Amino acid sequence: MPPNDDVTVVIPCFNHGRFLAEAVGSALGQEGGPPRVIVVDDGSTEEETRTALESLPAGVELLRQANAGPAAARNAGIERSRTPLLLMLDADDRLTPGAIDTLRMPLEERPEVGYCYGVMRLFGGWSGEIRFPDFDPYRLLYRSIAGASLGLIRRRAWEEAGRFDPSVGGYEDWDFCLSALEHGWRGLQAGEVTLEYRKHEHSGQFEHRRSYRRTYRQLRAKHAALYARRREFAAETDLGPAGRLFYRTYWAWRPLPARIERAIYSLVFR
Repeated sequence: MPPNDDVTVVIPCFNHGRFLAEAVGSALGQEGGPPRVIVVDDGSTEEETRTALESLPAGVELLRQANAGPAAARNAGIERSRTPLLLMLDADDRLTPGAIDTLRMPLEERPEVGYCYGVMRLFGGWSGEIRFPDFDPYRLLYRSIAGASLGLIRRRAWEEAGRFDPSVGGYEDWDFCLSALEHGWRGLQAGEVTLEYRKHEHSGQFEHRRSYRRTYRQLRAKHAALYARRREFAAETDLGPAGRLFYRTYWAWRPLPARIERAIYSLVFR
């Protein structure tokens, strides 16, 4: 079996046809050979996107559905796949050439790791690298530390976590990580850049912020038993009292308005 034939890259696409070829090409161009690739058309309406979907390379599977959002599109692609390893890629982003090789090794070496994520490099409107904290259950309670991509995921972890939840709009990755932790799965951060994240001039950051606190309350209610274990996780973290307070207050509730956060980030990422 070819080296990456046990991996399926699922690419949901809603009106991102002008970027789709880059995303698909980055998946097929992986070192060690191409993985299986499934593109899920999530009810696209743009003619440019329809043309791009009809022009996918041979061997790339196309699945169409009525618009239902990225979480439902991911689930549909995964259900169509049969491989033990899964990788989610947005249609406007790109994998680095060695992404799968980098993310695969920790899963092979550590059976308790359900997903492995890497460093994220911004391109487009901003440039720079974002290195999230190493996996830490305490931090995870208050911050989505896997970033914009969960990296390489074991199918078993996805199944036991209960799939991606479409009701958690914009934060389905964080919800997945919490669900996986409830079932004993840990994450792990690889030290190399594996995802190139396209930063658009106009992003959904403001829209997500309007609903952030409501969604965070939803996550706390959904995973109440996990949050009840915060003292257990506090004994495991390397954060001191001040660091834990910072996560419980600033990262948990994001008190700064989105426009101020964006202005700060724009000074760091140019």
